[in-house]
Amino acid sequence: MLAYCRDQCLARSCSPCAVALSLTSSLSTASAITNMPTILQLNPDKLDELIIGTTNQLQVGTASLSSVTVGGVDLPVADEMKVLGVVMDRRLSFDRHVTSVARACNYHVQAIRHIRHLLTTELALTLACSLILSRLDYCNAVLHGAPASSTQKLQRVQNTVARVILQNARQSPSQPLLQQLHWLPVRQRIDYKLAIVMYKIHHTSTPDYLSRHIQPRTVTRQLRSSAMPRVCKTTTRTNFTDRAFRCSAPAVWNSLTADIVDSCLSRFLSVN
Repeated sequence: MLAYCRDQCLARSCSPCAVALSLTSSLSTASAITNMPTILQLNPDKLDELIIGTTNQLQVGTASLSSVTVGGVDLPVADEMKVLGVVMDRRLSFDRHVTSVARACNYHVQAIRHIRHLLTTELALTLACSLILSRLDYCNAVLHGAPASSTQKLQRVQNTVARVILQNARQSPSQPLLQQLHWLPVRQRIDYKLAIVMYKIHHTSTPDYLSRHIQPRTVTRQLRSSAMPRVCKTTTRTNFTDRAFRCSAPAVWNSLTADIVDSCLSRFLSVN
């Protein structure tokens, strides 16, 4: 009896000119796993290959690369890939992912709208948080720095559900409703998620796979801000790399005030 690997991801970074060489190395690893005399096997028919980069990098790296061979099966280089429920594309714009989330949320918004007159405000709020806000918040940290067109789709969903819960007109201003419900807008919810992760890294150094990318800032001169627990932000040349965790998370953390950073977790969650 053979068992197949599921939801396994092999990631490699390389320069645009070395894409073919990196893929060859990845394929060697995959082929070695396939040929191992164990009960764990790969199913080449269910493998996906995705190359991520900027527009120029993709033009250089994938100009003559359209497919790869794994276990005797030719696999076309995919335009998108779903990883843990998040649809990733070559430019990491997450347009397809945002569209999918917005579609699922709108379905539940309309369902709640149809029965809103039978529900109390508290019960409608509970349904919205469990069915809609949970989807808006799932893996939303990957949307930090994403195009405004993507986050605006999710913001429209949040505005709509706020109007449904408070039984306001479709064209009523959404900002007062979000404040009444104590809901952060979508972009602030993304920053909030990164701030919580950075708080855990700052106080507990966990998780290790993220904390190793964060380095405390070294102070060379004594200034008023020297005593504040800041971290180093990697200098980059493109907005694309600015979206990496080692860049986006320090930017969010360094924007917080000292009293919030040094507060206990319960107060941090309430004031952040």
